[in-house]
Amino acid sequence: METSGFDDDPPPEPRDGWLLVRIHVPELNVYKCLQFPADRLVWDVKQQVLASLPKELKESFNYGLFCPPSNGKAGKFLDEERRLGDYPFNGPVGYLELKYKRRVYKMLNLDERQLKALHTRANLRRFLECINGGHVEKIAKMCAKGLDPNFHCPESGETPLTVATGTKKPNKLLIALVNGGALLDYRTKDGATALHKAVERDSLEAVTTLLELGASPNYKDGRGLTPLYLSVTKKTDPKIAESLLHDHATLGTQDSQGWQEVHQACRHGLVHHLEHLLFYGADMDGRNASGNTPLHVCAVNNQEACARMLLFRGAQRGALNYANQTPYQVAVIAGNLELAEMIQNYKSDDIDKFSAVPFRGPPKYNPKRRSGLGWAMGGGLGVGTIGPHSNMNRNSYAPPSPCPSEHMPYSSASSSLSEGSSGHRSHEDDISIVTENVTMTDVKPFGRVRILRLSSNTVKYSVKIVY
Repeated sequence: METSGFDDDPPPEPRDGWLLVRIHVPELNVYKCLQFPADRLVWDVKQQVLASLPKELKESFNYGLFCPPSNGKAGKFLDEERRLGDYPFNGPVGYLELKYKRRVYKMLNLDERQLKALHTRANLRRFLECINGGHVEKIAKMCAKGLDPNFHCPESGETPLTVATGTKKPNKLLIALVNGGALLDYRTKDGATALHKAVERDSLEAVTTLLELGASPNYKDGRGLTPLYLSVTKKTDPKIAESLLHDHATLGTQDSQGWQEVHQACRHGLVHHLEHLLFYGADMDGRNASGNTPLHVCAVNNQEACARMLLFRGAQRGALNYANQTPYQVAVIAGNLELAEMIQNYKSDDIDKFSAVPFRGPPKYNPKRRSGLGWAMGGGLGVGTIGPHSNMNRNSYAPPSPCPSEHMPYSSASSSLSEGSSGHRSHEDDISIVTENVTMTDVKPFGRVRILRLSSNTVKYSVKIVY
């Protein structure tokens, strides 16, 4: 009976431009009838649903809004970067389920006992060993048998995808895992996605591969920080930040002290990171919780190169922090007298002293990916986010810094084998089976191989199983 989990309040009256959605949470046996603007991001919808529940869900960041199979279409988890209105409902009231993310099986003739036998602790441990050993064929074979690659290592709390980002050659491993049903936004025990881990490990190959497979550059970790933010704080290869920005990474993410990416770049003296951030429209006069602008941060940390770049781009020398101090005064107080003098006496004629990268026009974005602007404008907050983040006028550019790379990555957000999963109370020990009753002919057990050629000297492949 459904009545045990219904809200006591009657359903809200529908409004123009709004969608009425009935949401079932199987683990709590709760039904919610909620109304959302059609342009509301799925991420924000999920956060609102989680906040409305009578009981907090353990590991809630690994729950997703699931659209069950209907009318011959497979069930799937909604892409959290898309708007709710992008998913048409069958009637005036939509129906979704909030479930723990698992692989969705589209194969026929599944043997539930065989699947459970695959998911023993010994097999899962062996699967992780195959990843560490780079055994792509063994991984693909185990996934083809039905193994769900969305689980946590009991010792480290990592997922198969995050483990793969730490290998020497992660490209083929990541492709095999995603084609085998690994979800790109399935998080570790501490809330990090594979893209976060790839950035932390300074693996440009893993970052570009995940982006090409459809990972979002705007995923949030347990602290509400994005991969772009970590690319600065971890002092990674500047090309990583460039790749994320090229794929529409949202600027202006803040930590608990209000520090944005541009503040962190100035703190650590990361000139190339700062170039890319400014080039893609970062706010050079943004303030942290103390009212300090990036130029204030340069002044206290004696980062002359970054200070010159900010001044060259037009940063305000006279900006006051909440202690009514200018960057010049902060530099004097910090004992950085030479930098203080440079800030005070800086003139536009000084640009010849600054070795800038040649300007080559406005920034270029990956045309195959939707802009992440909606995340900022919609006010979507990540798991554990403490403060709001906003995109600082990405369409009004200061004089550009270096032009981003010209590479055109491919994008394939979901594998043909899985698009999601269902949930259970015991996430690590149980598996879920979601099948679709459809008629199929000429089923090829191993599918076909699609070759993805990115350049004349680089060949990347993915095994796409077609049913």
